[in-house]
Amino acid sequence: MRITIYGSGYVGLVTGVCLADVGNNVLCVDVDANKIDRLKQGELPIYEPGLEGLLKKAMGQGKIDFTTDMDRAVRHAEVQFIAVGTPPDEDGSADLQYVLSVAKTIGDRMQSPKVVIDKSTVPVGTADKVKETVRKALAERKLDIDFQVVSNPEFLKEGAAINDFMKPDRIVVGVETEYATEVMQELYQPFSRNHDKLIVMDVRSAELTKYAANAMLATKISFMNEMSQLAERLGADIEAVRRGIGSDPRIGYQFIYPGCGYGGSCFPKDVKALERTAREVGFDARVLSAVETRNDLQKEILFEKLNQHFEGNLAGKTIAIWGLAFKPGTDDMREAPSRILMEALWNAGAKVQAYDPEAREETHRIYGQRDDLSLFDQPEKALDGADALTICTEWKIFRSPDFKDIAERLAQPVIVDGRNLYEPRRMQHYGFTYYAVGRPTVSHSAEV
Repeated sequence: MRITIYGSGYVGLVTGVCLADVGNNVLCVDVDANKIDRLKQGELPIYEPGLEGLLKKAMGQGKIDFTTDMDRAVRHAEVQFIAVGTPPDEDGSADLQYVLSVAKTIGDRMQSPKVVIDKSTVPVGTADKVKETVRKALAERKLDIDFQVVSNPEFLKEGAAINDFMKPDRIVVGVETEYATEVMQELYQPFSRNHDKLIVMDVRSAELTKYAANAMLATKISFMNEMSQLAERLGADIEAVRRGIGSDPRIGYQFIYPGCGYGGSCFPKDVKALERTAREVGFDARVLSAVETRNDLQKEILFEKLNQHFEGNLAGKTIAIWGLAFKPGTDDMREAPSRILMEALWNAGAKVQAYDPEAREETHRIYGQRDDLSLFDQPEKALDGADALTICTEWKIFRSPDFKDIAERLAQPVIVDGRNLYEPRRMQHYGFTYYAVGRPTVSHSAEV
């Protein structure tokens, strides 16, 4: 199939490269000429495991190309994916200006029937707006050309997106006609060979499915984080509680790991957008509000623990941070807990020494050069002379470090673990004062 994809960011690139990998002829479009030039050279603007190799393979086979030419983009294919960003507006709602701009681009230029597929995460009712935008553009040109609008939300996890696309749990499509269903079946047939993974529904239900899925996962995280705060106050160990409830198959172990809050481009934005959608139809989504509030509070706990340990005197202190990306396997720092921590430390007069396997350049892009921020290319170097180590991201490289080396490098043997990577008793054995999330705090001499 010939396919055009508007938006060469995370979703657009993964979608384009994976569709090209199974033999489709894919044209990726973006208004950012510099990004397109880099992509033509095989350079990725994002980090995603496995993506670079697949991109170069597809380019070598002539199955994928990149352009800023909108005339060429519309002309290239019947199937037109919209995969542009939908950043949160000031009121928390999803900003649809880029989605509708692409819809107008298609309507202004199309000369033959099109199937327009919303891949971006968009509020319920967006397909109607896309349809109206295309229809209006055609009317202004005095043309009557058939087109379909389909909702096909993505369910990609950063750090595992290639596998998620190639071996999906489900492929949700919202359609209005049998023809649109047939097109989507042909498009995704290579990814559902062992059984049909296509879940066909109406367009509005497909749009809500994406938001509901992310809101449900965010709810599990925030619930467990709330339980972690209760466990701390009751003298319980949240890790024991997690194992106890996770063994119930109705609950399961996924997304019940307590920590310092969720971040990224999906959960925070989508919970806010769904909350806003509820308000627009006169419904008070109290669970969603609580999920968001708990997450905002959870992101503050690492600073609170540090501030309490140093008795409110963080000025002049140096804090080492391991992990800056919002999760392992990505360089994405959008809504990352590390950002809340670093900014609070700077406001308190502290300095930061940090390491992340992938997010070093992204940190420089966000914060620039600062006297109170030092970034290192090895985790051990970030420890030297620091008054405490704080862990924000559970990268594998942090799971089994040399604790004796850590103690020797730190000015004070203090660890604040936002991801519960270590056992408190083991930390006590190595002489650390160790703070985790929802677990007993220990020092080298006694339980605190």
